[in-house]
Amino acid sequence: MSECRLCPRECGVDRGIKSGYCGCPDEIKVAKYMLHFGEEPCISGTKGSGAIFFSGCSLRCVFCQNYPISHELKGEIVSESRLEEMMYELRDKGAHNINFVTGTHYADKIASVLRKCKDDLGIPVVYNCGGYENIETLKILDGLVDIYLPDMKYHSSEMSAKYSGAADYYEKAMPALREMLIQQSENVFDDGIMKKGVIVRHLVLPKGYRDSMKLLEEIAGLPVRPIVSIMRQYTPCYDAVKFPEINRKLTSFEYEKVTEYCAELGLEGFMQEKGCENLNMTPDF
Repeated sequence: MSECRLCPRECGVDRGIKSGYCGCPDEIKVAKYMLHFGEEPCISGTKGSGAIFFSGCSLRCVFCQNYPISHELKGEIVSESRLEEMMYELRDKGAHNINFVTGTHYADKIASVLRKCKDDLGIPVVYNCGGYENIETLKILDGLVDIYLPDMKYHSSEMSAKYSGAADYYEKAMPALREMLIQQSENVFDDGIMKKGVIVRHLVLPKGYRDSMKLLEEIAGLPVRPIVSIMRQYTPCYDAVKFPEINRKLTSFEYEKVTEYCAELGLEGFMQEKGCENLNMTPDF
């Protein structure tokens, strides 16, 4: 791709010559692939989700729990054929699905691989992303992705600029969510395991519960409602220490304000128990 415009940054750089905002070259860079048990119950199930973690990211979240791969770019270059082999290896180990984690900047290559093997793979494909997506890129994945698992991080442009370097986060993320819901408008389960659909994740931030409630109002107003997963696992990581207001764990009051409002809005989904505010479920990169 001579002018990369896969993510909303639209750097326009030739990643064969230099890296874009994501920090990665044109070649696929994978940090880890594994059976992952830290996703929502309908994704991880009892056998695990076949997660493939990509290096780099189009966001710059100061509190990122996966900072060794998103910011520090740990990982190894792999070919498209090797990526396909990883998918089959995970499937053969019993994975409920193939879970592409933060693959936005490789969406064209992911689509290329899936066109070759999707029918033979036999298990759902999950697109697990930060929510900061271009609609044009999502259209490349139409018919290839079974489950969309996006974050919806912020309603406030001030917060998204301060903590993720993206003042236009909501402006891009909400239309992207609508496109995901067009592609997968029905949530389908088999014996408790998701086969198709959309789950929106939202991580509640310290002092951020009012913004969370505004965001949930917008989600509740969509013509097709996704499942919502309200996460309380925030713990200060990476550069969060530089921001005193988020350099602490979430309080029960803050989390419960959001989950109670989610219920009032009639949204359905998942919540997390107290005690998950640590890095135990974050893979060792």
